[in-house]
Amino acid sequence: MSEVPEAPNGADGSQNEPSSDPWKSFRGVMAATLILEAVVVLLAIPVVGAVGGGLNAVSLGYLIGLTVLLVALAGLQGRPGAIWVNLGVQAILLAGFAIYPAVGFIGLLFTGVWALIAYLRAEVQRRQEHGQSPPG
Repeated sequence: MSEVPEAPNGADGSQNEPSSDPWKSFRGVMAATLILEAVVVLLAIPVVGAVGGGLNAVSLGYLIGLTVLLVALAGLQGRPGAIWVNLGVQAILLAGFAIYPAVGFIGLLFTGVWALIAYLRAEVQRRQEHGQSPPG
């Protein structure tokens, strides 16, 4: 039984170049931000229960439903327009002011984060159009 040696870097012997796709990095950043946001929303549950008006079916359903939505969106970041959906979801989180002001503050904080991510995305696109960045 003899083993066949593997090709050094690729099946055809060609060199594999490291990928420098900036959009792959953005998808990772956006997915990680959504997961972080979901964790922060889950951490608001005990705060609303202890300090806020108490947990009821509406507030608990809102917080858990929003968490499920954020985690689901984290898996869809490769789709076109995902960043705009992410920004739109912040309006749902801003509605958390009706549940408890701290939840609305989380919405303000993450709206700022998503605005920064949208700005950075526009900056990468601008640099690609002017040839200052590798194409995606």
